[in-house]
Amino acid sequence: MAALRSVVLAGGGTGGHIYPLLAFADCLRRHDPGLRITCIGSERGMEGEIIPQRGYDLRHVPAFQLPRSVNMNLVRTPDRMYKSAKATREILDEVEADAVVGFGGYVSVPAYIAAWRRKTPTIIHEVNVPVGVANKMGMRFTKHIVLGFPHQAQQIPSVAHAEVVGVPLRQSIATLDRAALRERARAHFGLDPHLPTLFVFGASAGARSINLAVSGAAKQITGSGVQVLHIIGARNDDVEVPSGLPAPYVKIKFLSEMELGYAAGDLALCRGGAMTCAETAAVGMPAIYVPLPWGNGEQRRNALPVVEAGGGLIVEDGDLSPQWVTDTVVPLVRDGARLAGMSRAAAGYGRRDGDEALRRYLLKVVGA
Repeated sequence: MAALRSVVLAGGGTGGHIYPLLAFADCLRRHDPGLRITCIGSERGMEGEIIPQRGYDLRHVPAFQLPRSVNMNLVRTPDRMYKSAKATREILDEVEADAVVGFGGYVSVPAYIAAWRRKTPTIIHEVNVPVGVANKMGMRFTKHIVLGFPHQAQQIPSVAHAEVVGVPLRQSIATLDRAALRERARAHFGLDPHLPTLFVFGASAGARSINLAVSGAAKQITGSGVQVLHIIGARNDDVEVPSGLPAPYVKIKFLSEMELGYAAGDLALCRGGAMTCAETAAVGMPAIYVPLPWGNGEQRRNALPVVEAGGGLIVEDGDLSPQWVTDTVVPLVRDGARLAGMSRAAAGYGRRDGDEALRRYLLKVVGA
């Protein structure tokens, strides 16, 4: 098998691209501390705030949104992409890259093109239905496509024969024992160790409709003996919660240690992003998913297999309201027997080894 000495990981823009990239980087480093890992990102994405803090080399290259219609951006795209790919090629040459692994986001495209021109083995990791625009373009340059979920192969003819490796998850989540950590997690947030707990969060930036529905039902939720751990979202406006509630209602802007939230909660109310669905299923977290009401419907497609397996429910964003929370969420979070069954079903669908499976695939491709 060929030696793996230097790997370039490309992806950025949102947490959905960045967090699996980082989890995979951690996996590679666990196995080989001497492996050179270089991350490719743009100056505008979240990666600049996250990747360097995790100790990885982040190189910026120009990244441009790929136009979806005929306009002036389409005319400029070839020249822009040439410059981006040229800058990325220089990085690949400098670090003597043996392989490129892309996780999506516009910054991945120049990495795919540069690797193809350089004849560097390239793997594309995709988690959405339909395939993201950047990865769809990248599929023209490599046959090595891997998927995060089984339903993708069933719903996308172009990747029907791709290998399903799962989604790389950070070790603190992949190894989480929710029951064992529950008491310490609730103490960490100042929650009651014994009360049923609703864990509320959006994506990395939060979700305003979820925030308003839950905060609007704060009196009814806590009045029923349920406490709340609510992540507002770093980029969202705060929401008003009445004082003097009969049970704890803990608000925080952002939580980096999501494993503590999963351990503290009995039921999650959250969006349906691919990373969220992968994490909640892997740790056996019963969840009510509220898919984004715009886009191509990928969040509903992400959550549906977990729901069909028995691990959660789906509510449309337009149907979510304080009254819906009171009528539906509160009875569920108080039903321990039903939640236990949902937890087992979610865990049965989810997988915790996405990072290791992707590493095995990478070694196979490089060795070939």
